[in-house]
Amino acid sequence: MEDYIREIINFTDISQFKPLNEIVFDGIRKAIITGRIPVGQRIKEKEFAERMNISRTPIREALHRLEKEGLVEYIPKFGTIVKRITIEDAKEIYQIRQALDVVATINAMTRMTKEQFDELKQLLVKTEEVNKKNQDVEEVIRLFSIFNEKIYQFSDMPRLTSIVTKLREYLMRFRDISLTEEGRRKKALNEHWMIYRGMYNKDEEQIKLIINEHLSYSEKFILAEMEKQQNGK
Repeated sequence: MEDYIREIINFTDISQFKPLNEIVFDGIRKAIITGRIPVGQRIKEKEFAERMNISRTPIREALHRLEKEGLVEYIPKFGTIVKRITIEDAKEIYQIRQALDVVATINAMTRMTKEQFDELKQLLVKTEEVNKKNQDVEEVIRLFSIFNEKIYQFSDMPRLTSIVTKLREYLMRFRDISLTEEGRRKKALNEHWMIYRGMYNKDEEQIKLIINEHLSYSEKFILAEMEKQQNGK
C-alpha cells in the first residue's frame, strides 16, 4: 500500500516562519489538490501526528478547514477522507474565473507601464520559442502560468489574486494534462497574444471576448479529462 502520509509530509515544511496550523493546512491541501492522495483515502490524524512529532490539534484544525473548502469529508466512526473534485465544482470554478480574470486584466491594462508591457511581450516571445521546439512541455506550462501571474501582479489587486490562486490550484493537475497536447498549447499561446494586444490597445471588449473564449476552451478540455478519469478510462 502506498505511503500517503509520506506524501503529505513531503509538502509540510515545518521550517517555514508560519504558524504550525497554517503549515499543516498548506501541506495537506497541496497533497490533495496535486492528486498525491487518491479520492476516498482516509487521512490518519494519529499516524500523521506521530510521524511529524507534533500534536493532533493543528492536524484536526487543518482538516476542519479543508472540510469547509470541500476537499475532505468527515465520516462518523471512520474518519476524514479525501473528496472528489466534481464536474460541477469545475464548472463553478470556471464561471468565477471568467469574471475575475476580466476584472484583473482590465485593471492591469489601465495601470501597466511601457516597461511592464515590454516584459509581458518578451515573456510571450520566450514561450513561443520554447513551444516551437516541442521538447520541454513543462517549461511551456510554467511560462503560461507566469503570464497569468504577471497580469494579476500588474492589476495590483492582492485580494483578488489570493482568491484566484486558490481556485486555480483546485484544477492544477487537470490543466497540466490539457496543455500537454501540442494543438492545445498553440491555441492557448495565440489567445495569450490576443489578450496582450487587447490590453496594449486598451480594448476592453476584445479582452472580454478572448478571456471568455480562452477559459471556455480550457474548461471543455478539463471537463473531458475529468469525465475520462472518473469513468476509469
